[in-house]
Amino acid sequence: MKKYSFLSLVLFLFLLVASSSLEAQTRKKTTTKKAPAKKTATAAKAAAAKKPAAPVFNPKTDPPFLGGNNRWVDSVFKTLSPEERIAQLIMIPVYSNKNQAHVDSISRLINTYKVGGLIFFQGGPVRQAHMTNRYQKESKVPLMVSIDGEWGLAMRLDSTVRFPYQMALGGIENEKLIYDMGAEIARQCRRLGINVNFAPVIDVNNNANNPVIGFRSFGEDKYNVTRKAMAYVKGMQDNQVLANAKHFPGHGDTNVDSHYGLPVIHFSRQRLDSVELYPFRELMKNGLGSLMVAHMNIPVLDNTKDLASTLSKPIVWGLLKQELGYKGLVFTDAMNMQAVAKFYAPGVADVKALLAGNDMLLNTMDVKTTIEEVKKAIVNKEITQAEIDARCKKVLAAKQWMGLDNWKPIETQNLIADLNTPYANYLNNQLTEASLTLLRNKNKILPLQGLDTLKIAALAVGTTQETDFQRGLARYTKVDNFFLPANSTIADLQKLKEQLQGYNLVIAGVHKLQLKAGSSNFGITAEMNLFLKDLIRSKKTIVGVFGNVYSLAKFEDIERADAVVAGYQENDITQDLAAQLVFGGIGAKGKLPVTLSSAFKVGDGLKTETGFRLAYTYPEAVGLRSQDLVGIDSLMAQAIRAKATPGGQVLVAKNGKVIYNKSFGYHTYENKTPVLNTDLYDLASVTKITTSLAAFMRLHGQGRFDVDKTLGEYLPLMKESNKENLRYRDILTHQARLKSWIPFWKEAVKSNGELKSHIFRPDSSDKYPYRVAQNLFIRKDYAEEKIYEEIKDSPLNEKLGYVYSDLSFILAPLVVQKITGQDFETYLKDSLYRPLGASTLTFNPYKQYPLSRIVPTEYDSLFRKQLLHGTVHDEGAAMLGGISGHAGLFGSANDVAKVMQLYLNDGIYAGKRLIANHVVSSFSKCQFCPDNYRALGFDRPSKPGTPNGNAAPSAPAESFGHTGFTGIYTWVDPVNQLVYVFTSNRVYPTRENSKLSQLNTRTNIMQVVYDAMEKAKKKDTPGK
Repeated sequence: MKKYSFLSLVLFLFLLVASSSLEAQTRKKTTTKKAPAKKTATAAKAAAAKKPAAPVFNPKTDPPFLGGNNRWVDSVFKTLSPEERIAQLIMIPVYSNKNQAHVDSISRLINTYKVGGLIFFQGGPVRQAHMTNRYQKESKVPLMVSIDGEWGLAMRLDSTVRFPYQMALGGIENEKLIYDMGAEIARQCRRLGINVNFAPVIDVNNNANNPVIGFRSFGEDKYNVTRKAMAYVKGMQDNQVLANAKHFPGHGDTNVDSHYGLPVIHFSRQRLDSVELYPFRELMKNGLGSLMVAHMNIPVLDNTKDLASTLSKPIVWGLLKQELGYKGLVFTDAMNMQAVAKFYAPGVADVKALLAGNDMLLNTMDVKTTIEEVKKAIVNKEITQAEIDARCKKVLAAKQWMGLDNWKPIETQNLIADLNTPYANYLNNQLTEASLTLLRNKNKILPLQGLDTLKIAALAVGTTQETDFQRGLARYTKVDNFFLPANSTIADLQKLKEQLQGYNLVIAGVHKLQLKAGSSNFGITAEMNLFLKDLIRSKKTIVGVFGNVYSLAKFEDIERADAVVAGYQENDITQDLAAQLVFGGIGAKGKLPVTLSSAFKVGDGLKTETGFRLAYTYPEAVGLRSQDLVGIDSLMAQAIRAKATPGGQVLVAKNGKVIYNKSFGYHTYENKTPVLNTDLYDLASVTKITTSLAAFMRLHGQGRFDVDKTLGEYLPLMKESNKENLRYRDILTHQARLKSWIPFWKEAVKSNGELKSHIFRPDSSDKYPYRVAQNLFIRKDYAEEKIYEEIKDSPLNEKLGYVYSDLSFILAPLVVQKITGQDFETYLKDSLYRPLGASTLTFNPYKQYPLSRIVPTEYDSLFRKQLLHGTVHDEGAAMLGGISGHAGLFGSANDVAKVMQLYLNDGIYAGKRLIANHVVSSFSKCQFCPDNYRALGFDRPSKPGTPNGNAAPSAPAESFGHTGFTGIYTWVDPVNQLVYVFTSNRVYPTRENSKLSQLNTRTNIMQVVYDAMEKAKKKDTPGK
């Protein structure tokens, strides 16, 4: 009996020693062992009662990698020599933009020393993928691959998505967006074989002059920093990429960049506890996988002179691991930074970091020396092999959680496309939009209203090149660009001031600001400050600042501006969205994450309405997928390849958001001038619904035009003719028996093909003022004497019924002028186009725009005998001086879309009713169905649901629009809230080219949109 008890005691002592051999903070691994041959149940229970219980994994609070099965970890660990276990704690720097010698040198380190991980710096995704594949195949144990990707892979890699800086994210109220960003960055990391992202920065940046953190922080409010960091971390770790909170215990209140020197932090422990440590503690409670220790000297925690916190045992082991009980992976900051490197040699510094309690050495610059120094430290009993082993197992457990126990090579095919998905770009757009912060909005000037009352100057401060902000503003209305370079002299300022005198609104964008804090005031010169201060005092001024938000504090009296928009950074997305905010395409939502001055404090941020005007975004914004619209590109490519048209513009808007706005091809088949979204096309018969019909509907809503009155009542010219009693309801539905058209030009040409000299002249004069084409002017009274009389005298069709006719629309300008007392073009611009901001909608565009922006149409070999460029294609409209109600209007797809959106909104746009309620909806209805499918002025689907018709097969019967002879098409679908505009010059070089119609390009493109909507509907329908 005594012998049996003695054996039990020996067994108990053996188990107790074994259980305490690992590092105190390391989770105990349980293994199955064969029981001794002799052991009573009572003795076993007694032994178990005294054995410490293995810690229970808590998925909410513990680092995620601690909860796995350890079989792979144990099996790999057993294969490692003591030196290789040390090497697992080493992470070396790698660059994919360096030469082959560098690539091979990394291979030698991996093969020779079996290092545990890599941190990739500058380079490109495909190069990095090839290097990763090579190194993983060469490595005995799969490598932990990491990157500094605070704002995504673009922080280090070209050809990738650059998400907003963390200071911009700090201004976002919707933290779900930040979670989604973390998830998307994790997806991109996994696609590129990256396991750890050294993000987010959770330093509370309460020092505006911080040279190393600044815009990298979420802001100065510890609660806001914590919420944003929590969302970012969870987004990544929910998607199997280890997050890393940095820089412990808090790098936000420093005035020295630790890359170049050792910052010394003098504040109290109480201050550290209440501010800097708060985000770390909260993240540790919520499963933070890893963190990074900063290189700072903190006397209140460790008063050793010139000792960085990374090398301090009281800070890493004492505070972090023991007092705070952190169980995740602890990384050093880069060991080659001067805060450490200037005081300790490579290898020596690294071993000191391990002795301090760090798990992973980042940027070890001398692997061989580091391993030798650690071995010396073990011999000298400064650290035990058991402690090294415990950390090694921790690293292996993290690798297993990352999926490295089943590593597969990175597929490089489609890698760039996979890293730049439409969803990623849309998410980036959402984040930027949500961050924009409106700090001033006097008298609610934003969103801008009354565009017809404004003459706007778009001033770019700090640059001489047209900016994305200026281009974005120009989408909404006419703006004139001006520039204030950083090196402007006082004379330059005076000249610019004089140039701006005629404008009643200046929208100033501030550009090229330096990103980091410093003595240079972010690059803001005294001259820039002086000019803006004077401008704000003397004129209505809106200021958008694109760059480090702290720079706003350096502008004198900027708070006196009528509106101030903080953009946080300078890129095309931020500037584009800021322009949309100014005009109300999007609303302001952001809140200032830091205090800048007494005028601009943390939490400031005004809200404005969204959807005031058209927004410009991605299909995803309305529940569609960008990839489901790629068929549009294919159809346009097919049309251009078949020479159905040299090029064109396609715009699709849904729910008031432009989700597709793209230009294709060139102005001509010579491929010299590419088509841009800002180019103007001859709209041909789309002129009818954007001029004549627009005017009639506006006047109808005012009670000044009645579709049940006759042509003779509105136009005395037609009295005592066979057209006097034609009712406008019949005229606008093309069933008034009018001839389809009259070739007026033939009366002006001799039998030998030459133009009659008493009608035309090669030069303009008082008697020949109207330009018909280049070097061709028509007699002033010709329209009145000949064209209108010819219409008046023309016979009516014998048969009743639908016959499409231009004639009444040629007369429409006369009717509008008779009713309003204004000439047709002035009435349209004052009443419709200027309020809409549709500045490119114009007759005779050569008067306002360079020919490089106007797309040519046909080479007219019969009448004008030249390429028509800048003047209207239609002969009748040309002989009317380019101004008519049936043809002659030019414009971009973007500006046509504004008119069509006005129609979709039943006469209201940007909060202003331009056409009375229910007028558009009544005009766009079928008037005489089923005999005549036309609406009043508008075309409608002739046979809804049929292929090869005048509308997309899926376009509902309620949809309406019009087609233009030159290859124009526009359509509105009120059921699905769609606006579609297609521009082309299919008549170049000849009108005989009918391939565009044969291919059904225009309606097929719209069908792509319907198909995308159907796919989205099926995706959202349960069971589909």
